[in-house]
Amino acid sequence: MNCILYNATSSEAIKRLATEATGDCTLLYIKDTEVVWGYLAQERMKQVMDATGAAMVYADRYVIKNGQREQAPVIDYQKGSLRDDFDFGAVVMIRTSVLKEAASRMKANYRYAGFYDLRLKLSQRYEFVHINEYLYTEQEKDLRLSGQKQFDYVDPRNRERQIEMEQACTEHLKEIEAYLEPQFKNADFNQEAFEMEASVIIPVRNRVKTIKDAINSVLSQVADFPFNVIVVDNHSTDGTTEVIAQLSQDERVIHVIPERTDLGIGGCWNMGIHHPQCGKFAIQLDSDDLYSDEHTLSKMVSAFYEQQCAMVIGTYRMTDFDLNTLPPGIIDHKEWTPENGRNNALRINGLGAPRAFYTPVIRQIGFPNTSYGEDYAVGLAISRQYQIGRVYDVVYLCRRWSGNSDAALNAFQVNANNLYKDRIRTWELKARTYEQRR
Repeated sequence: MNCILYNATSSEAIKRLATEATGDCTLLYIKDTEVVWGYLAQERMKQVMDATGAAMVYADRYVIKNGQREQAPVIDYQKGSLRDDFDFGAVVMIRTSVLKEAASRMKANYRYAGFYDLRLKLSQRYEFVHINEYLYTEQEKDLRLSGQKQFDYVDPRNRERQIEMEQACTEHLKEIEAYLEPQFKNADFNQEAFEMEASVIIPVRNRVKTIKDAINSVLSQVADFPFNVIVVDNHSTDGTTEVIAQLSQDERVIHVIPERTDLGIGGCWNMGIHHPQCGKFAIQLDSDDLYSDEHTLSKMVSAFYEQQCAMVIGTYRMTDFDLNTLPPGIIDHKEWTPENGRNNALRINGLGAPRAFYTPVIRQIGFPNTSYGEDYAVGLAISRQYQIGRVYDVVYLCRRWSGNSDAALNAFQVNANNLYKDRIRTWELKARTYEQRR
């Protein structure tokens, strides 16, 4: 164990490391941060690697934030852990023989995606082991809240890096036979008759400060087709129910209070899309957010017909509660392309907003009854067969405020969310591989 490399982002650095490594295992520092090892921690990593035959091991750790030591566990790696920002911690240990073998299969010369390419190559043939023991302490340099970090992957300042990551992920999908060619089924918009052309679905629980604005942003829409808004009120207790009841004097507002008490956001969506008054197209609006102007519905519905797709994703602007723009500003998900969007979707952690669905298709697929990742799951499932259309005009305002459910999550909550999305990707990989081999 005699090779250590900091900032291993480039392919050149990884290949040089593989060439020069001589010990039976290699410690690879993947963060530019100070690490203080626990007692016999490196020996413990080596012990687990030898006992399990793992190609790579990584461990939970402590982090120092504002002078305080906190637990910072990581999660198990799985086939669907394709996010390029998967958190291994500051350091990993790799068996040198497999490091050399995997590096020999690295074809591209990346500036940013070197380690990402390496670990994808490793994962194709070997096992990673997560040691759920706190083996070291690192100095945390990024002190932003979870709600501020989660949009880094769509920050336009990171565009060059993201292009490289997409290239590495696409190559990986081809090598494991999970890549999908850009060939799609056309949506049959005459499949069944609907009284309403569009329905806005708003799941809500305890959003008395924001629900009136959200509903009014729907009612102010100007369209040459009939539409309504289905508000699925998941047993609010803070006055939200009374606000919706007052607004439902407008016949376009359908106030639904489920009899069930076990529904997550996905379950509320299922209630909405199966409602007898749901329209041909079901369009998302979160109870915290707003449509940007009175033309959002028209633009989203037009995109279905123009692009012959079963799902449409718009563009949104990040704002504070007073609608002032927040970094990174406009989120347009330009990484989504007709040629490679559904493959690149397996690498990123979200698909954008607002999301709109052709109702017969989304009824067939259905939402998982969760309150995180439910939209991502159905987006992946739809993209397996159908094109997902895009609207690049800003049609949605995503308001960030202290009441957002993901504004300031602790490490354990972030891990739970990431573990679930990785699981969704694992299932999707299996589905795509199975379909390819049939």
